[in-house]
Amino acid sequence: MAFVLWMTGLSCSGKTTIAIELNKIFPNMEVLDGDKLWEWLAPLDMSKKARIAQTLRIAHIVKMLIKHDISVCVSVVSSFEESRKKAEEIINDNRYVLCHIKCPVEVCEKRDVKGMYKDVRNGGNIVLSGVNDPYDIPKEPDIVLETDKYSVSECIEKLKDHLIKNNLV
Repeated sequence: MAFVLWMTGLSCSGKTTIAIELNKIFPNMEVLDGDKLWEWLAPLDMSKKARIAQTLRIAHIVKMLIKHDISVCVSVVSSFEESRKKAEEIINDNRYVLCHIKCPVEVCEKRDVKGMYKDVRNGGNIVLSGVNDPYDIPKEPDIVLETDKYSVSECIEKLKDHLIKNNLV
């Protein structure tokens, strides 16, 4: 059986790391990671409207994949509740799981190897959700993974348990 796992969280919260590790368990799962998507499917600009449009484009890709029973893990910031809701409506599949990768901004900043948080703190011209731009904490996620409290392997186990419990794998 296939599933859609939409992971949302701040930059450097652990989305990509979890997606990579989950892909080792489910090797036929397609991973749509924000960093990789940025290379060829970046928003036109960093306005709210452009970022919402970006989330919806990703949702359409997911819909095409899940229609063919391909599991998909989306690991993107997807800052806005309204865009996540619209994405869920576009995907329109009961195999959709919204996962909030919860991590305090201070921890994310310490994990940042790209220097994005430092850039923002130094007045750089970068938009960073949760720091100088809003990040809407999901109101009703299906699962929350607190990456500052649990190891990657513990988070993977929680995800696997959720997928099994809901008959998605």
